[in-house]
Amino acid sequence: MRRLVLTLLGTFAFTSVMPALAAPSVVRQYSDWVVFTEDVGGERLCYAATQATDKAPKSADHGDVWFYVSNWRSGKARNQPSLKVGYELRGDLPGKARIGRADWTLFGVGREAFAQDSDDPALVRQLKRGSELRIEATSARNTRVTYHFSLAGSSSAIDRAAAVCR
Repeated sequence: MRRLVLTLLGTFAFTSVMPALAAPSVVRQYSDWVVFTEDVGGERLCYAATQATDKAPKSADHGDVWFYVSNWRSGKARNQPSLKVGYELRGDLPGKARIGRADWTLFGVGREAFAQDSDDPALVRQLKRGSELRIEATSARNTRVTYHFSLAGSSSAIDRAAAVCR
């Protein structure tokens, strides 16, 4: 249930990173990661985010593809990792996030995907330690997609986003 509530509350916040909508405030950039803040419905949201460095298949229209680690000042979420894409994901066919030899299942909800709540701490630890995040998922049109994200700067950005929303 927490995932659904956060997805509904966070959809505006996460899509606002896209250029056509109101931009959030940039706190600081750490290599390939950027820390943002934004007020959503009177509540502060702070997140570290990075864009995909590689998208496959090349022929697909992926739209903007971001990976986030989000915090709500109220505590609704703390260090919650998620994927945001420019199309609908299949909710019935889980994706996979991999860092090094470790992997986690991601569950699609609309244009976002989340790990299990119990997996969030381990995934965030590896985001801070690793060098590359690889995600595989399936679109609602049954296209298998793969994304790569640099983790350079992730540790500092994730820590800063959490601190800003305390």
